[in-house]
Amino acid sequence: MATYLDRILEAHRASASADRRSLEGLLVDVHACPPARGFVAAVDARPEGELAVIAEVKRRSPIRGDLSADLDATEVGSAYAEGGASCLSVLTDSEWFGGSPEDLRTARAASGLPVLRKDFTVDARDVCDARLMGADAVLLIVAALDDAELGDFTVLAAELGLDALVEVHDEAELERALAVGATLVGVNQRDLATFEVDTARAMRLAAAIPPEVRSVAESGITGPEDAAVLAAAGYDAVLVGESVVTAGNRRAAVAALRRAPLGPPDLRAGE
Repeated sequence: MATYLDRILEAHRASASADRRSLEGLLVDVHACPPARGFVAAVDARPEGELAVIAEVKRRSPIRGDLSADLDATEVGSAYAEGGASCLSVLTDSEWFGGSPEDLRTARAASGLPVLRKDFTVDARDVCDARLMGADAVLLIVAALDDAELGDFTVLAAELGLDALVEVHDEAELERALAVGATLVGVNQRDLATFEVDTARAMRLAAAIPPEVRSVAESGITGPEDAAVLAAAGYDAVLVGESVVTAGNRRAAVAALRRAPLGPPDLRAGE
């Protein structure tokens, strides 16, 4: 039986096969783009003792359905920035997640922050498209790519001035990510075959990520308590979608995640 990931990748690979644009032409257009904002640099610039929060603009999910189908990307991006997010992640897949390149452009302009294009990269032209729509980083899912694709797309992203968030789910995938020189690794606690969350996944892999590689915990992060545990495990950042996009006060939700390693508010100096 085909999994969610199988069906999504099949659709994206079919779209790539039907794409008649030349890679060479796209590269010419990319090299005319203004410089990208530094995604990894923004993670590194977080205040001492705090987590970098990568807050996600997400309208829907295949499992949960609509989360905020009518969200205003300007409003959401601004709220995340006001809450102290280091970066944004924006879904651009329309069929499964209700996103669009316009969401990315709008949220990036409103927030002033570096933005990850959150999508299923299966072709070199997808990497170019990320840069052309204004993204500062591209997502490379190890489970979706063979070794040649993973290596080629990692190199291409760097050549185009994009940071690459290389996403893994287990030890074998982490080894593959490190083998291509990944400097930003995301550990997704959600199994992309079943979409179930395994909260032990990030804890298990944290110790295997070299200290010079920036680490991001993804999915299943419901609030500051989860974020604090992940920070204690050594993660530099958390990528959070559902709990912040559905929050009544998105600014406060991001701020609480960012400051989670500092302890509860009543234990912080001056509060």
